[in-house]
Amino acid sequence: MKVTAEKNEQISKMTFASVYPHYLDRLKKNGRTKEEFHQVIEWLTGFNEATIQKLIDEKATFETFFQKAELNPNAHLIKGVICGYRIEEIPDEFELYRKCRYLDKLYDE
Repeated sequence: MKVTAEKNEQISKMTFASVYPHYLDRLKKNGRTKEEFHQVIEWLTGFNEATIQKLIDEKATFETFFQKAELNPNAHLIKGVICGYRIEEIPDEFELYRKCRYLDKLYDE
């Protein structure tokens, strides 16, 4: 699948808080914990538990979420297909979309 400017814009305006409960629900169904998910977020973004909660409380968009993040220098090594998109083939112009897919891929693993 190809990322479009519209899809990138749609993701940029979504709030992390709106998606977070869905992440947690799916984690529980798969026998994972909130703490494990927070470890993944911290590895990818550098955010600790307090920062994650603050971003949720502020209803930060994914754009803001990733602007505030210090992306792990090894994030570019995350590869594979998630939601029909091959992460390593997402063009640089859609960097935000790629970062969101990094999080999704780590979450799924």
